[in-house]
Order: sequence, then C-alpha cells, then structure tokens
Amino acid sequence: MKLFITGASSGIGAALARHYARLHAGDLIIGIAGRHAERLTTLGGELGRACVQTYIHDVTDRIALRKAADDFLLRFGTPDLVIANAGISTGTDGGRDGDMEVLSRVLETNVTGLAATLQPFVVPMRTAGRGRLVGIASVAGFRGLPGSGAYSASKAAAIAWLEALRVELHGSGVRVVTICPGYIDTPMTRVNNYIMPFVMSAEEGAKRIARAIDSGRSLVIVPWQMRLVFSVLRLLPPWMHDAIFSRVPRKPLI
Repeated sequence: MKLFITGASSGIGAALARHYARLHAGDLIIGIAGRHAERLTTLGGELGRACVQTYIHDVTDRIALRKAADDFLLRFGTPDLVIANAGISTGTDGGRDGDMEVLSRVLETNVTGLAATLQPFVVPMRTAGRGRLVGIASVAGFRGLPGSGAYSASKAAAIAWLEALRVELHGSGVRVVTICPGYIDTPMTRVNNYIMPFVMSAEEGAKRIARAIDSGRSLVIVPWQMRLVFSVLRLLPPWMHDAIFSRVPRKPLI
C-alpha cells in the first residue's frame, strides 16, 4: 500500500500513520508530511518495516507541498491513498481587532492547504483509474459555532470543496471521502475548557477513521454518536440554534 499523509507530526495524523503501519506491516510505503522535523523523525522510527519518506513543510507553502507530492510520485508512483489531515484551530471573536488575520490563516491552512494536498494526485489517480483522496473536515463544519467562527467556516468550506471534487471524479474509479470527526484527544483539543462529548483518544480515532475510509461511504461522521447529535443540530431552525449555542462555552482566544 502507498500512502501520503499531511499533518503527521502529531495528533490524528501521527496516529493514522501508526495505524496503517501496523495494518500493512512491511508492505507500506508512506510519505509523512508536517512542520516538525524532530517529531516526524521520531514517528518514522515507530513505523516498523514501512518504507518511510519524510517531508518537512507547512501546507500553506504550496510550492513545497507540490514538490513533496511530485517527489513521492516520482519515487513510488501513484499512491493508493492520500489523506489531507493538516489543520489548525483557534478561538475567534468576530468583533475583535486582528480576527481577520486569524480567519485568513485558518482558511489558508484548513481549506487551501487541504485542496493543495489533494490536487497534485488527482490527475495521476484519474489516469490510473483508482485511488482514494481523503479530506479530514469536522462536525464543526455543519453549523456556525460561537467562538469558532474561523474553524467552522473552514470546515464547512472543506466539506463543500470535497463534495465538488467527488462529483468531478464520479465514474473515474477515484473515490473522494470526507471524514468529519467529533472530539479527539489531540494538542488541538486539549486547550478546550469545556466538556467534549464522546471524546476519543487519537489511536481510537485513527482506527475509526481508517474503518470509515474503507466503508465505501462518501461522508462519514466519527464517532457514530456525534452523527446522531449533528443530525439533530442540522435540523434546528436558526432561532433555536442561536438560543442554545449563545450559552455554550467557547474555545479560548489566543
């Protein structure tokens, strides 16, 4: 199996890399991309007999990201699976000075970075008539959550972009999968100062995400309990949504 994954320095990305290394043992060729060289080196040593290629870059650096994708394609050929996992989250306040800079940075990472991760592999996969392109979005993309305006907006945009790509590749043999996790215990969520329902470890989240990728479904919410919760929330009329969520705790501002 040939896999390319971004955001592999920690959290879900690192857990997914370890999960696939256990699953495929010596048959795995994996490109791990992230911002932190030391963490990626450590992760590479944890992947057993997998053939590991490391790429150090931020997904907002589209030139570096394209070079990484081209290098992987040149060395190993068309991957079987690409996971655009890199993302950031921070508390926001729409009336705060400087919030537009935060919004721009979150959108650049979570939307443009996701698209730039998958785009170089579209033509090779379409030519091969196979492969899976996976984007890690979030349940936060289904409703606007106070204090998380930038994050919710970015994940809503990611969901829409992935849906459009899925339709563009319909019938090509290439599957586009949108994964919307709930709360997973990672450095991104540990700053939250409120109760996170159905929170999972990164390892458990990785197992469920991998299972969702293999399920054949186009959009999957993980875990299933969050699917029930957000199925209800998506049906709430605006006045009820506003009344409920105006009282919930908000992600800390930084």
